Amino acid sequence: MEETEVVVIGAGQAGLSSAYFVRRFGFEPVVLDAAEGAGGAWRHRSPSLTMDKVHGIFDLPGVRRQPGVEGRRPVSEVVPAYYASYEEGLGLDVVRPVKVTGVRRGEGDRLMVETDTGEWAARAVVNATGTWTRPHWPYYPGAAEFAGRQLHYASYRGPAEFAGRQVVVVGGGHSAMHVLSEIAGIAASTAWVTRRVPDFREDDFGENARREAVALVEERVRAGLTPQSVVSVTGLGHSPVVLEALAKGALDRLPMFHRITRDGVAWSEGRYMAADTIIWATGFRSALDHLAPLRLREPGGGIMVDGTQAVKEPRLQLVGYGPSASTIGANRAGRSAAENVRAYLTTHPARPAA
Repeated sequence: MEETEVVVIGAGQAGLSSAYFVRRFGFEPVVLDAAEGAGGAWRHRSPSLTMDKVHGIFDLPGVRRQPGVEGRRPVSEVVPAYYASYEEGLGLDVVRPVKVTGVRRGEGDRLMVETDTGEWAARAVVNATGTWTRPHWPYYPGAAEFAGRQLHYASYRGPAEFAGRQVVVVGGGHSAMHVLSEIAGIAASTAWVTRRVPDFREDDFGENARREAVALVEERVRAGLTPQSVVSVTGLGHSPVVLEALAKGALDRLPMFHRITRDGVAWSEGRYMAADTIIWATGFRSALDHLAPLRLREPGGGIMVDGTQAVKEPRLQLVGYGPSASTIGANRAGRSAAENVRAYLTTHPARPAA
């Protein structure tokens, strides 16, 4: 077991931002990351998602990214390289690969961070585990009977494997736009279905609009409800992938089907569509199972958070959760978490174990 002041769990944008500000405020964090290398969730994205297709890569605090000529390079190469140079430039000693298996209350004033390689006793923990490892698969009747292929966007690796296929894409966010923009014209047919009518923004999604969107998501987590995705309140802008999908005629949206059959999908009013592939671009859920020993869940299903502070556990900060689960709010949340850590550690002298 190792003792330390602060442990940061996760080395994506939110984790690195938190570590930067924790150090700036006078504490040396131990950063634990489950991946083999730098990049957070970006390292796992499809190689077909290139820099000219994404709707925003935010600079990490303190070090601006040098764009260069990278429009057609995969984000899964560009962003991990940027994060790796960031870690090296700041001298952050990220311990990886380390899988955190549990966080529990220990003796004295410590939170015990249990991993597959050892244990850390910390006076404060910043959790930045994000969502990529928890793809959301909604259940619909008949799913087990489907004779074709079903995959989540997390496993999508480009359009080539869908040539000649009859594909149904489920979801109303940026992931669905990415898939539709690429497979339309390559697949034999594409259908786009969503639970709600998508909201396409016509305005420029500027800083004020971003802050408003984050605030709406923040209301839910402050009340202990499960977080909404940021895109559910921002809508879809006319990004490069949206414009490409529109140009290919792929955005003729259908309402959500009622059930899945052996060889297609069916609606309650009798409509049927043949399909041999269903791509679930249905988002992700927060990866927080390791926090279960702390018993933080509210009756509404979420963890009550005030800013980044877990209301039931003052030693724990949650970044990459709720409003900071997107690139829009992660840097701001990292600073907020570090400020809370500083306030707690400077007002609560260390207590030895009994």
